[in-house]
Amino acid sequence: MLLEQVVDPLTGRSLGDLGMVRRVDLRRNRAMAHIVLPADPYPVEEELRAAIERSLAAGAQGSGDGSSGGGGGNPAWLDAAARGLSIELDIMPEADRLALGQRLAASERGHGEAGSDAHADRPHAFSDRTRGARVLGISSGKGGVGKSTVTVNLAVALAERGWKVAVLDADVYGFSVPGMLGVRQAPAMVGELLVPVVTHGVRCMSMGFLVEDDQPIIWRGPMLHKALEQFLSEVYWGAPDYLLIDMPPGTGDVAISMAQYLPQTELYVVTTPQYAAQRVAQRSAYMARKVNLSVRGVIESYSWFTGDDGKRYEIFGHGGGEALAKDLGVDLIGQVPLVPAVREGGDEGVPVLVSEPGGEAAKAFRDLAERMETLGPVRVYRSELKVRGG
Repeated sequence: MLLEQVVDPLTGRSLGDLGMVRRVDLRRNRAMAHIVLPADPYPVEEELRAAIERSLAAGAQGSGDGSSGGGGGNPAWLDAAARGLSIELDIMPEADRLALGQRLAASERGHGEAGSDAHADRPHAFSDRTRGARVLGISSGKGGVGKSTVTVNLAVALAERGWKVAVLDADVYGFSVPGMLGVRQAPAMVGELLVPVVTHGVRCMSMGFLVEDDQPIIWRGPMLHKALEQFLSEVYWGAPDYLLIDMPPGTGDVAISMAQYLPQTELYVVTTPQYAAQRVAQRSAYMARKVNLSVRGVIESYSWFTGDDGKRYEIFGHGGGEALAKDLGVDLIGQVPLVPAVREGGDEGVPVLVSEPGGEAAKAFRDLAERMETLGPVRVYRSELKVRGG
């Protein structure tokens, strides 16, 4: 049935797979589709309607060429849909919603329950390292160096390149990613599973969805640890190719928890050109290595400002990123210029790759995404598999 092949914009799965198509009817030469929604409210209801209409319109055109499809492969149903389509939406019964949530959660874990890390408290979507998701931790020694801006725009740049991308805003005390991505809706609840909305090709989860903007988070380490566990195990991530984690600045509890839950994390340190920022950022990299996270590269933000005269002005100095990369024995994999559109996009929820796709900042983020691809995933070695000498 063509209707069952329509992809749900929220989960990225077909309506048939989700059990959302209840029946299709013909009434007075008009078609009526009865769809049940797995969450109330459903944040992508209008997008779903549009997807159904587009699919059936294309199917009706195909049936006129002799191809089959539509309700049970019935061209008459498609012809009726072309003349007039009514979409009746209802809420899926609670038992069905719970069952669907459990099924989605199980598909997220895949083989995770059997192959999860011995140190992880609960299996989650990234427990099984063989499933291929690259986990990129974006860190900094202190706040205000552009870490979240790098996370958001790098995620959008990777999505532009055709990858499935998700962002976890683990900066629990200073969450800003939802606003920078322009996400206004809270995640949907399918059973007991949170399903984030996809925007600019990126799926995002953050503490910002769960508390008011002006509400402070006053937590000790164990609560942070538990929050990270829930973000990984109780969210439908949709099997991304990349999971970017916007980490809190500094050397606190979240980095320790990541080493436990996500030992395959590739850490990238964001700094600015000034020497003082470079020295602070160095501490976060050393701390990551102490908990066995792999430091892969350095990203320098605020590298220069291009004036109206076309000249580059190094407002924050020069060489901090390069010096940090040399100290850490890794590469400086990207430099991002200081551009007003980046700040404006962060405030308005429109990443610079969308607002100024041809600008120098957008090019810098696209170059960074390409470099990430070139680096490839980190190799995680297990000490028990070392070859002993003869």
